[in-house]
Amino acid sequence: MACVAFNLGFGSTSTSPFKTNSSNNPLFFNSTSFVSFSATARPQKFNFFGLIGTPSFGFLTSRSSPSPFKSFSKNSEPAHFINGAQEDEEEGLIVLVIGGGGREHAICYALQRSPSCDAVFCAPGNAGISNSGNATCISDLDISNSSAVISFCQMWGVGLVVVGPEAPLVAGLANDLVKAGIPTFGPSSEAAALEGSKDFMKRLCFKYGIPTAKYKTFTDSSAAKQYIKEQGAPIVIKADGLAAGKGVVVAMTMEEAYDAVDSMMVQGVFGSAGACVIVEEYLEGEEASFFALVDGETALPLESAQDHKRVGDGDTGPNTGGMGAYSPAPILTEELKSLVMRSIILPTVKGMSAEGCKFIGVLYAGLMIEKKTGLPKLIEYNVRFGDPECQVLMVRLESDLAQVLLAACRGELSKVSLEWSPGSAMVVVMASRGYPGSYEKGSVIRNLEEAELVASSVKIFHAGTSYDSHGNFIADGGRVLGVTAKGTNIEEARDRAYHAIETIDWPEGFFRRDIGWRALAQKQLASKQ
Repeated sequence: MACVAFNLGFGSTSTSPFKTNSSNNPLFFNSTSFVSFSATARPQKFNFFGLIGTPSFGFLTSRSSPSPFKSFSKNSEPAHFINGAQEDEEEGLIVLVIGGGGREHAICYALQRSPSCDAVFCAPGNAGISNSGNATCISDLDISNSSAVISFCQMWGVGLVVVGPEAPLVAGLANDLVKAGIPTFGPSSEAAALEGSKDFMKRLCFKYGIPTAKYKTFTDSSAAKQYIKEQGAPIVIKADGLAAGKGVVVAMTMEEAYDAVDSMMVQGVFGSAGACVIVEEYLEGEEASFFALVDGETALPLESAQDHKRVGDGDTGPNTGGMGAYSPAPILTEELKSLVMRSIILPTVKGMSAEGCKFIGVLYAGLMIEKKTGLPKLIEYNVRFGDPECQVLMVRLESDLAQVLLAACRGELSKVSLEWSPGSAMVVVMASRGYPGSYEKGSVIRNLEEAELVASSVKIFHAGTSYDSHGNFIADGGRVLGVTAKGTNIEEARDRAYHAIETIDWPEGFFRRDIGWRALAQKQLASKQ
């Protein structure tokens, strides 16, 4: 559905993330315009630059300046809201996405395409999300302040909040939003402990018979090293708490294992997250990502995906947050997906319910398909969409994402089925040189619009960009861009993604050149048999 053009009084027309709800001509607001809504029976007025009687919220309007206003016909009535939800279900849904990375950009992209979704906000968002028109970015809404988020939702009639990153979930943002009567897709802080504490996850696995690597938990570095000495290398060292995807060391030697313990527990490189460590059995095999939507009782699997954690070609170098992904993943056959649901996902959902902390949101299981048995074991859980797997899943999803996520919030996933585009999708991450170590910010990125034109199926998701004083996109993070493409098969998706990358002018960036190599190798092997 096409977006509406709004004149914001800045001398240019921009794309609004709000869709029209009338065939009549939309109203055009300038920078001093107000629009009235009815909120809990008391009319409220809203200003583009802030809300009357409330703290001002900044709208990120650089370059494209998307308007935060819903488009109404001249004769339309004000919308009515009760407890942050729209009273008239025929009205389009207004959604707030929490976060500002590539995952959140992909979620906004899918929501903006949802027929039932009338508007998308993203807080804090980033320059690329704002420029794309996929959402209106609220740059200074403090997402760590539940009261501020609740106030924003109530004032703007937000009918669904989607929490992207793990930190706000672990901190209890979903708890506070649900208590305020705002439908929220994301687990409570108690349920988010599946990611917030690896020790919690491991204890749950052993209690409910979920296959995972054997382990021990330590709060003393000397005891951890003694256990490592007894077990030998290779071995895996994990920080117990959140470490932005970097708190895992696969140590191939004893020295590497000891160094990992010292860096986490003695030097404190991950702060309090590394005060407790998990020393885990090394599993040999192929990793895969498995996603399931959960409503507390029912789990609905998503399409398969596989990412690349190591920074270098051939899966070499340190772990990262993810350097690329593709969907579907040939390693996850239908038989294997069914086994994962039976042996890992459903026991987890039932176990969490039995523990008194029902899980509502997306369960992201990092799996190891063991080489010696061919069976899946759980490496770890994340309680949100993976990044960059989310990018390939969202470009392939053909269902109305807003309605699917609302069904999860309402405990109605048993009524939902998902539709996916055929073929394959691939995302290649472009990162700042030096990542995952130290890197410089501020380098200029050019030709992004041209790159998206190399094929109709190319979409560039922004993970870490901002603007310089001249209006150029600049790198503002480690992982900066997710260059994504669809194709009739994985070869075509790969060729389109890398063709788009060749068009981008960013000398200070780098990327892996072998994304999808496992799937391609497996396909070539199958063709020879």
